[in-house]
Amino acid sequence: ALIGAGLGFLWYNAYPAQVFMGDVGALALGGALGTMAIITRQELVLFIMGGVFVMETLSVILQVSYFKMTHGKRIFLMTPIHHHFEMKGWKETQVVVRFWIITIVLVLIGLSTLKIR
Repeated sequence: ALIGAGLGFLWYNAYPAQVFMGDVGALALGGALGTMAIITRQELVLFIMGGVFVMETLSVILQVSYFKMTHGKRIFLMTPIHHHFEMKGWKETQVVVRFWIITIVLVLIGLSTLKIR
């Protein structure tokens, strides 16, 4: 069901996007991935392979914490971090392709850790 829903979403989300995934879909996908990682005892591998998602989350945590501690100063122009890059002048497609490249590298690193165990 997840594969079918994901393929249908990606089909209509190709540039220019006609459908957007909201929190309900994203949180359900994240929950399903987390559950599968826990069941297979591969939590660390999920953390490595999902590095872009971790980076996005950490950028928000850092921004909010720093903003509260410094009473209004910011680390990034905008969070999550993909918006920071857009504010710096990168095109949306540039951000997406570079995040794909980072994800591919992280997935290869994650797959290589499976052999170490």
